[in-house]
Amino acid sequence: MLNAVSVEAPEVDLGLLDDLIAQVETAFRGKRETVRLSLAALLARGHLLFEDIPGVGKTTLARALTAALGLEFRRIQFTSDLLPSDVLGVSVYNPRTHEFETRPGPIFTNVVLADEINRAPPRTQSGLLEAMQEGRVTIDERSYDLARPFLVMATQNPLEQHGTYPLPESQLDRFMMRLSIGYPDADEERNVVLQSAGTHDAVDRIRPVLNAESVIALQERVDSVHADASIVDYLMSVVQATRAEPRFRAGASTRGAIGLLRAARGYALVDGREFLVPDDVRRLAVPVLAHRLLPAGASAATGEAYQEAVGVLEEVIARIPMPV
Repeated sequence: MLNAVSVEAPEVDLGLLDDLIAQVETAFRGKRETVRLSLAALLARGHLLFEDIPGVGKTTLARALTAALGLEFRRIQFTSDLLPSDVLGVSVYNPRTHEFETRPGPIFTNVVLADEINRAPPRTQSGLLEAMQEGRVTIDERSYDLARPFLVMATQNPLEQHGTYPLPESQLDRFMMRLSIGYPDADEERNVVLQSAGTHDAVDRIRPVLNAESVIALQERVDSVHADASIVDYLMSVVQATRAEPRFRAGASTRGAIGLLRAARGYALVDGREFLVPDDVRRLAVPVLAHRLLPAGASAATGEAYQEAVGVLEEVIARIPMPV
C-alpha cells in the first residue's frame, strides 16, 4: 500500500531508549553521542546529513539504528544518472487493464539511506524535498503519503572529491542536523578491525527494542517536553546573534530556530528527561544551525565554508550567557 495507515500511539517507557542505544552499539561501536543525536533527530521528526570520507560506518549506523527501532530500511545509491522516478516511483501503463498503475520507489519505507546524495544532479536531489518536508510524494499529479515514521539519513562525500554536486541551500535546510562520524579512537578502532569479520552478523543479531507505533508515540511526546521561558529566550538569543554576526552573510532562519527547539526536545527525551536544560540548546546548536549558515566570504556551501561556519558559530555561542 502506498498510503500510510494511522495508528494509535501507546505509552513508551523512556528507559527503552537506553536499551535501544545499547543494541545499536553492538554493531556501531565507539560513537555513542552520534547514535544519541541520530535518535534525537528521528524523535524530532527531522532528517540527518552525514559528511564523511567513505568507510567510517555510516551505513552500519543506519542499518543498526533501523534494526533496533523495528522499522523497514532501504538504501539508495545516488549516482550521476539517477532520475527522480528512480527514487520516488513511476506510473506504468498496464495493457491488460488499460490503466496506469503506480509503482512506488524505494522512498516508500521508514528509514532511507540516501548514500552519496551529492553524486546525483540537482534535479534528482530536489526530488526528495517534498518527501522530507511534507511526508508525501507526488507522482503524475497524484499525492501519496509516506510511511510513518519516516527518516532520511543522507551521506555526502566532501565536495572536493571528483563527481560531486553541491547541495543547494533549500536542500540543506531540509536536514535537521548535519553530523560527522569521524575516525574512532585508537583502542576502539583496533577492536573494530579485529571484529570486522562479524560486522554484518552483528547488525543481523540486533534485537528490535521499539516498533513503528512506539516511535510515533515518542515523536508526539516530543511536543510536550517542557521548555522554560528562560531557555527559549536563550535559544532565541543564539539565533538572533547569528543574524547580527558580520561574518555570516545571513543568520539562522525561523525554520532553523524551530528545528533547534524540536531537536533539543528530542535530545532531552533521549536523555530520559521531559524538560529542557540549557545544555540541550548549547549541544544541539552547531549540529542544527551550522549547515544553514554561510560565511560572508564564501560563494557556496563547500566543506571549508561549513567548517568556518562551525568555528564562528561556536564563538557566538560561547559569548552568550546561559540561563541559570
